[in-house]
Amino acid sequence: MSDNRESELLASVPDGLFIGGEWRTAESGKTLDVMDPSTGAVIRTIADASVADGKAAMDAAAAAFPAWAATPARERGEILRRAFDLLQARKEDVALLMTLEMGKPLAEARGEVVYGGEFLRWFSEEAPRIQGRYGPNPEGTGRMIVSQHPVGPCFLITPWNFPLAMATRKIAPALAAGCTVVIKPAELTPLTTLLFVRLLEEAGLPAGVVNVITTSTSGAVSEPIIRDPRLRKLSFTGSTPVGRKLLEQASAGVLRTSMELGGNAPFVVFDDADLDKAVDGAMAAKFRNIGQACTAANRFIVHRSLADEFARRVTDRVASFRIGRGTEDGVTIGPLIDQRAIDKASALVEDALERGATLNTGGSAIPGDGTFYEPTVLSDVRAGSAILREEIFGPVLAIVPFDDEEEAVRLANDTEYGLVSYVYTESLARGQRMIEKLETGMMGLNVGVVSNAAAPFGGWKQSGLGREGGAEGIHEYLQTKYTLTPNPSA
Repeated sequence: MSDNRESELLASVPDGLFIGGEWRTAESGKTLDVMDPSTGAVIRTIADASVADGKAAMDAAAAAFPAWAATPARERGEILRRAFDLLQARKEDVALLMTLEMGKPLAEARGEVVYGGEFLRWFSEEAPRIQGRYGPNPEGTGRMIVSQHPVGPCFLITPWNFPLAMATRKIAPALAAGCTVVIKPAELTPLTTLLFVRLLEEAGLPAGVVNVITTSTSGAVSEPIIRDPRLRKLSFTGSTPVGRKLLEQASAGVLRTSMELGGNAPFVVFDDADLDKAVDGAMAAKFRNIGQACTAANRFIVHRSLADEFARRVTDRVASFRIGRGTEDGVTIGPLIDQRAIDKASALVEDALERGATLNTGGSAIPGDGTFYEPTVLSDVRAGSAILREEIFGPVLAIVPFDDEEEAVRLANDTEYGLVSYVYTESLARGQRMIEKLETGMMGLNVGVVSNAAAPFGGWKQSGLGREGGAEGIHEYLQTKYTLTPNPSA
C-alpha cells in the first residue's frame, strides 16, 4: 500500500462537523487527533464538538424532521439505494480508511464494507413496505385503523470497532422510517463516518436529516442532547455500564431506546461435533476483527473427550497467524485499538494463568510501535477466572472442558450477558434443545458468524434492548397509532 494513496485518502476526508447540511468547524475552535493504532501516529486532525455544537445539531435534526417524515417512502428508499451504490464505488477507499483508523486487516475491512452496505440496500427496500391495517372491531361498532409513524429525531451513538457497519445499521433504518438523526461516532474512529456521511450528501440527502458531531467529551456533549425534549429516540452500541447510564438519562424523557451492549458469548463443542468445522468456526467467531467484537466467542466450552485435540488444532492455527499493520499483505492480526485494550488482555490472561490455566501460545504484548498483542490460546481455564466473566475484546481464546450436556448449558448461561452463542453438534435434536435452552438473542448452530442485515441483531439479559437489522429493525424507529372511525354509512 503506497504512502501517497493513504495520504490522499486521508486528506479527502472531511475534518469538520456536519450540521444542517454544512461542514463547519467546532464552535470552540477545538480539534482532536485521530491515531493509527498500528503506529501510534496522528493521521488526521478533526473538529472537536462542544455542547453548543451538539445543540446546533439537535436544532437541525428537529427542524428537518417534518419535511423528511412527509417525504414519500419510495424517495427515502431511493436515496439509501444511491448511497449504497456510491459506497460500492468507493469500497476500496472506505476499507482502507477503516484499516488506517482502526487497525483491522484490509481483507476484513473490505468485508465490513460489504456487510455495512447491505443495511443501506436492505432498508432502502423496507422503506416502502411500512404497513398498517384496517378492519372492523370485534363488536362491529366501528372501523380500526392502525398506522405506523416515524418516532422523530434520533440520537445515534456508535462504537469504534465497526466504524462503517455500526453507522449504516443505525442510520439506514432511521432514514427509511422517516426519522432525522444526530450521530456521534466514537472518538477513536470517526473518519469512516465522516466519509460515509459525505456519500449520503452526494446521494441527495436533504440538509439536516443527518448531522454528525465528533467529540472528545462524549458524556458532556451527549447528555444535553439526550435530555432535549425534542429528541424521541436513543440508539447506542457499546459497553453495558455506559448503556445503563444512558438509560438513566433517557428515562427522564421516556425515550425509545435501542441498546446493543456487552457480550460474553459461549462457543460450545459437543462430543459429536465435526471437529474440522468447529475449529474453522472458532477461528471466525474468535479472531474476526482481532477479537474486538461484541459477537466474539469469549468462552470455548468443549467436551472433555475433545478438549485436548481441539486445543491442539486451534493452537496450530493461531500460532501461524501473521501479525502486523492491516495494510500489509497476508496480515491476519492487526493491532488492538489502544493501550487500555492491551492492559485488559494482559490482566485477564495473567489472572487465568495464576488460577491454573495452561498457556498454549501467545500471552504477551508485543513491544515496539503500535498496540499489538499476541494471539493467545489458553486451555483448562478454571472456574472463577476473570476471563470467563468479563468480555475479552482481544485475540485470546479460552478453553473450558465439560462432561455432559447439562453442565454445558449451565456454563454457557452462567453470565449476565446474552447476546450470541455458538453450538457445534451433529445431532439435530441436541441443536434444537440448545435453541430452547441457551439464553441468548442470537445463536450460530454449526456456524461461526451470524451477523446479516436481513436478520434481527440483539441480545437478552444485560446485552441490550431492541433489535437492529431484519424486518424488525425498522420498527425500532416507528411508533404505532390506532384510530377508531364510525362504521361507514350505507
